[in-house]
Amino acid sequence: MARAMRSSSLIVIGYGGSQAMRLAANLILTRLLFPEAFGMMALVGVVTAGLAMFSDVGISPSISQSKRGDDPDFLNTAWTIQVIRGFCLWLAAALLAYPFALFYGAPDLALYLPIAGVSLAIAGFNPTRIETAHRHLLVGRLTLLDLTAQAIGVIAMVLLAWWLQSVMALVIGGVIAALAKLLLTHFGLPGLRNTLRWEKSAAHELVIFGKWIFLSTAAWFLSSQGDKAILGKFLSLDVLGVYNIGFFLAAFPLALGQAVTGKVLIPIYRDTPPDAAPENARKLRKMRYALGVPIMVLVVVMAFFGPAVVNVLYDERYIHAGAILVILAVGQIPQVIGLSYDQAALAAGDSRRFFVFTCFRALFQVGFLIVGVSLFGLIGALCALALSSLCTHPVLIWLARHHKVWDPVHDALLFIMGLAVAAASLTLHWPEIQAMIAAT
Repeated sequence: MARAMRSSSLIVIGYGGSQAMRLAANLILTRLLFPEAFGMMALVGVVTAGLAMFSDVGISPSISQSKRGDDPDFLNTAWTIQVIRGFCLWLAAALLAYPFALFYGAPDLALYLPIAGVSLAIAGFNPTRIETAHRHLLVGRLTLLDLTAQAIGVIAMVLLAWWLQSVMALVIGGVIAALAKLLLTHFGLPGLRNTLRWEKSAAHELVIFGKWIFLSTAAWFLSSQGDKAILGKFLSLDVLGVYNIGFFLAAFPLALGQAVTGKVLIPIYRDTPPDAAPENARKLRKMRYALGVPIMVLVVVMAFFGPAVVNVLYDERYIHAGAILVILAVGQIPQVIGLSYDQAALAAGDSRRFFVFTCFRALFQVGFLIVGVSLFGLIGALCALALSSLCTHPVLIWLARHHKVWDPVHDALLFIMGLAVAAASLTLHWPEIQAMIAAT
């Protein structure tokens, strides 16, 4: 548990530093570029993230939970699969570029997507030493290397944006960041030097565990990137760019919580299962509050001060991102409440039930989102995201109860807090929300 707390602290520092750099870059880039550029980049991100998620075979959680997670043959087989996948993703990005450009009515996508896909091929060569560090909760050096790689990418984006005055700066900057991470982790992390290897038993274990992860990440794409994929068809690029700014700010608390739980809780659930001893359950309950309450506080800050933050940081072209930020922050409250539950399934190797949960989440979000944006535009989409988050929570409770990690008292307390925050923040910022509805 001490290693878990240290790792959590390092992940928070790393993620906080990462987001701080992204925010600084965002502020500079919004002055060098134009709202349509961020809308275009959102579409590029949708396609590249979609390719990555629709082909994810769960290598990282497989290494974290497997008994062979430190076996060189197992790790090299996993790395070989990862390399092959990276090249396939690059090829897919190139082949899909023109069709997606036609679908979204954005001809420049045909140029940007093949270049952005290079970063997927580069990421395929990332060493398994990254997963080994997470498996053993030794993430200090990895955090420093990740921040350094991102800083290189951010600096490249800003300099290229100043020079090119084009979305191409963001695309090339992403490739540079991926290359920097590969080089830094290859030379900066100790451990196994990966080589191409194919062991049949290791490949079989990875595929058996990964088949449900593959389906889960496909569903996760729909729930994490589906909003931009759908809104890109219904909204103009400038409005999509403003939405992306609001989403970037609103997503920070929940994404921080997911970064911590995704890297820390699998080893904890694996080594100290809550049903094995009362002491384990007590420690996990304390950790659940230690994770959930600070994230909820950050959501409260975003919900109450979102418009003020946008007014200070951005110019008047992005003014309606403040109202978008408030609604998105409120809509994420149910996800914050259940933040720590889904990793229990992965720690137990139960990737099938994890898929069921992610599938329901994707179905709710996509279904509500299409109906909401079709009937009521952007405000309908924002309300749909909040409703889907609320409807998904009972499915998460089903998953948590099966693995004996559900904490009803924790959920009730945070739900009452969240309900009060939602009512107060929406009432406070109703004029800004009305102005956003009228403008979009």
